[in-house]
Amino acid sequence: MAEVAQLAGVSSQTVSRVANGLTNVDTATRDRVLAAMEELGYRPNSAARALKTGRFQSIGVIMTTLSTYGNMRTLDAIATASAQAGYSITLMPISVPTQGEMAVAFTRLSEQAVDGIAIIIEAHTLDNSDIILPPGLPAVILDSDAGDRYTVVDADQAEGARLATQHLLDLGHETVFHLAGPESSFSASHRTDSWRATLLAAGAPVLPPVVGDWTVESGYRLGLELDPAITAVFAANDQMALGLMRALHERGLSIPEDVSVVGFDDMAEAQAFWPPLTTVHQDFAEIGRRSIQMLLHEIEDSTRGVGTTIVPTSLVVRESTAPPRA
Repeated sequence: MAEVAQLAGVSSQTVSRVANGLTNVDTATRDRVLAAMEELGYRPNSAARALKTGRFQSIGVIMTTLSTYGNMRTLDAIATASAQAGYSITLMPISVPTQGEMAVAFTRLSEQAVDGIAIIIEAHTLDNSDIILPPGLPAVILDSDAGDRYTVVDADQAEGARLATQHLLDLGHETVFHLAGPESSFSASHRTDSWRATLLAAGAPVLPPVVGDWTVESGYRLGLELDPAITAVFAANDQMALGLMRALHERGLSIPEDVSVVGFDDMAEAQAFWPPLTTVHQDFAEIGRRSIQMLLHEIEDSTRGVGTTIVPTSLVVRESTAPPRA
């Protein structure tokens, strides 16, 4: 560091500020220091920095599945927000979200020297009092109903489902059939509960929902068995909606003339479905940003926060919905 300072004509403190990514260095001086670092082959020693500051600039991520669109977008958002804050991430997948598996994951991440942990667990695991996060390590939880005990960030699942259902009712459909996600999923349960409440509030008939597993294949299978009398379907995610739409096409049913379809997530490909899919938009980038923002606040303050932050959802109307045939 002293050699870099001498070559750049600055103090060692200035080199330290540049190495640590601090912003209180003017652009010309920063460029001069970076050029000196490159010329001398200087690389900041992260281990030494951690010993000095007590920070490793690393965040652990525990998650149960990498297969669903929502989880992958959430992970991508967390990785992006972490990188923007100067942190790397260490991913720790677990096969079954039990207390034992969680404890092992926490132990392994602690051994790998992370400053905090983001938890993406789709199931209701953390809603149960027998699942306890170890004290001392800051954590933020996504997609859970554990807000009374931990820091939670989630999209407004209930409002999104209400918007989807109400949109179809407002178009004049007598009722809305629901292709639900897995019963073990917190998000799926919230979407189903909100769909049902919206129908009841409107005095519309409530048909028993059919449960899928988030995949295109499950939507396709269920679409092959859909009652021809149904004119509107709210699918709990876009992938199941895609499978449903394929099945309807194969059965000779027109979308939206015969059946209107709404999805959930607003995946990038939704606008390329045939017809383009009306769906509920989740702002995954904002979910990731809020999660890392709150986690870093816990890391810096050394206190565990509690409470839930809800990121709004919105309805994106495209060509897959229309009034029922007269």
